[in-house]
Amino acid sequence: MITTYYKATVHGAVSIVNAIAAGKGAALGISLETTATLNITKGGGKLICKPKKNTLFNYIVDSVIPKKIRQENDIYLSINSNIPIGVGLKSSSAVSSAVSLACHSLMKDQLNDFDILNTAVESSKLAKITITGAFDDTTACYFGGIVLTNNYSNILIKREPVMEDIRIIILVPKNTERKNVMKLIHFPDLFNKAFELAYHDYLIAMKLNGILISGIMSYNYEPILSSIEKGALSASISGNGPATAIIAKEKDAEAIKLNLERYGEVFVCEINNKKAKVEKIIG
Repeated sequence: MITTYYKATVHGAVSIVNAIAAGKGAALGISLETTATLNITKGGGKLICKPKKNTLFNYIVDSVIPKKIRQENDIYLSINSNIPIGVGLKSSSAVSSAVSLACHSLMKDQLNDFDILNTAVESSKLAKITITGAFDDTTACYFGGIVLTNNYSNILIKREPVMEDIRIIILVPKNTERKNVMKLIHFPDLFNKAFELAYHDYLIAMKLNGILISGIMSYNYEPILSSIEKGALSASISGNGPATAIIAKEKDAEAIKLNLERYGEVFVCEINNKKAKVEKIIG
């Protein structure tokens, strides 16, 4: 029996400007990745997921694949990822857009990028895994490069590739407790200023975001400061934390990594400027 699989690959991202406070955000694609592999066979209408099913997958599948097809078939979905979960590295945005891309590829020959993104964002809202819809994060994961977005209206304002001779150093601190993100909503004016900066200089905007997030949410600022002192181009708390993302020239990355190891787990990855892809595999 010949089976057709759709394998979608989407990368992770880090924050440049957090969108919680003002609804506008900026993010940068990185080389960590998530794959979603989907296939469908005649059956009794089951959605079978590995490693496990959650409500997000149900919302995406139900919104893309017609009810009649779902009732007459079993749908198999397999997720693989090397993006750490729940620390601010856009793991949810990567997986939602990967599953959305796989589902849309199953149903259509001609794909619309923003249909795929909107499915991922709206399904994430319904599953209650995001506050703003994380359109900035989802878009950075899907398109790569740096993106600036309006999360309230799901509009991509700007997207451009980033120089690839830099590295992203990620620190996941020993204490991985996440702080109260709703504190940010009291400072929309400051985050709007950071967003305006990101349009012209994302490195400065990211530094400002790091100061704001650390101060307002009471994260330890020392890893950011010590990285800047070691030559980092920029650094910030990513997403709602607790991970810290540092941008550095390739020649400085190892020294910065070694300096951060006293705070927790540290690893280095590359910039991603490539758009998400899907492979049709017949086997």
